[in-house]
Amino acid sequence: MTIIFIEKLMLTKEKAQKIAHQWIKAWNDRDLDKIMSHYEDNILLISPIAVKILDKPNGTVSGKKELRKYFQKGLEIYPNLRFNLQDIMWGISSLVLYYVNQNGTKAGEFMEISTSGKISKVIAHYDI
Repeated sequence: MTIIFIEKLMLTKEKAQKIAHQWIKAWNDRDLDKIMSHYEDNILLISPIAVKILDKPNGTVSGKKELRKYFQKGLEIYPNLRFNLQDIMWGISSLVLYYVNQNGTKAGEFMEISTSGKISKVIAHYDI
């Protein structure tokens, strides 16, 4: 039997907080390039909002190019978009951001973090 170990980034509370605060700031600054800098090229995002914005029944966004289009549309549709960070929960190589948007909608985003420190997978949840 062969055991394969996959190298994972070991998050600390400080690293998780840094990622979270930079991510929130990029969104609140509406800076698409800064937002995109947080993601791996092979990012996978699953979100009920993607169902509406991209008309994708499975809510899946694959790859940085498609993600950029999704975020660009989101910034256009929601010109007053603003996130208020409520809490950060972190694990070995993932974190969950809990925030409230400008409309009072609660959101929780589970994010896997790669060894490079960038987000490789997101599963978004909302109280919509």
